[in-house]
Amino acid sequence: MRGSDNRSEGLFSYVSCEARVPSDHPLRAIRAIVDEALEVLSPELEGLYAKVGRPSIAPEKLLRGLLLQAFYSVRSERQLMEQLDYNLLFRWFVGLSMDAPVWDVTVFTKNRERLLAGEIAAKFMAAVLNQARLRKLLSDEHFSVDGTLIEAWASLKSFRPKDGSGEPPGPGRNGEGNFHGEKRSNETHASSTDPQARLYKKGDGQAARMAYMGHLLMENRNGLIVDAELTQATGKAEREAALALLDRRKASGRRITLGADKGYDVTDFIGDLRARNVTPHIAIDGHRTKTGRYRKTAIDRRTTRHPGYAASLRIRKRIEEAFGWLKTIANLRKTRHRGVQRVGWSFVLAATAYNLLRIPKLAASA
Repeated sequence: MRGSDNRSEGLFSYVSCEARVPSDHPLRAIRAIVDEALEVLSPELEGLYAKVGRPSIAPEKLLRGLLLQAFYSVRSERQLMEQLDYNLLFRWFVGLSMDAPVWDVTVFTKNRERLLAGEIAAKFMAAVLNQARLRKLLSDEHFSVDGTLIEAWASLKSFRPKDGSGEPPGPGRNGEGNFHGEKRSNETHASSTDPQARLYKKGDGQAARMAYMGHLLMENRNGLIVDAELTQATGKAEREAALALLDRRKASGRRITLGADKGYDVTDFIGDLRARNVTPHIAIDGHRTKTGRYRKTAIDRRTTRHPGYAASLRIRKRIEEAFGWLKTIANLRKTRHRGVQRVGWSFVLAATAYNLLRIPKLAASA
């Protein structure tokens, strides 16, 4: 018998969001990890708010909402608020009841600034990683590092001389700009849209674009991200950030290994690693130069003769999986924010979201 197409709208609903979410839904395991991490961060969050006044959005709900934005590729906070209004799964994860009103998007973004000032993203990542460490999912001896370009929210037409010279773009919403034949560099030009973004290209034959550079430090046991940082895009940014990430992680004097691609095969960088008691498992850059000679590498037989060197070079490529997820799913191929601080905050939070997806699966198979 064919069912009727009549609309049935009850006056009351007796089913909660909790009952609507399946017991085996992947977000349930993630929600448990997030809640435990937020409980650890509660004293830090308490210090960001005044003791008196009108209550704002709970920081726990704010962070859960931003995680959903990364998990489900929600392209803007405005669309996130729209989803929270009618998506019961989103309401359950954030902690909103069926009939709780959704915040205005400007209120949501304004409250996010408070978390940015308190460096909550980095502290939240540390709290999540501590749970992974207790479950013995992290390696304390073997790591890999790499960097990638994060396209800035700025166009090439906004890259204009710092002294104010040069012809402005044509009239209209998207006026044409002619910069052919003009010598442009980061020393003499800056973006009028995002002054901290820099014109950069990753390699020969690639187009230059306004970008930042994101850096990840991965442990080699399960490929979890143990630290993340975003810097301005420069030729030395990858190596400088790698040393900064190691200095933050290496508390003991025990020797560790670091895998990286051939872009890190630089004599000064290898020396800095050895001075920090770090074994450089760096891919050898032995390309032929324009003079016909092969480039001299800084890696010698002291390192390459060990089987661990080949293992590190094989495992280090897994860091590209994290970059791929951040750029495609977490919408970081082109950032929606401006400035190193805001873009860096969202980069670290997205890296934490990547870990949250992987930790429950790793714990279940352990």
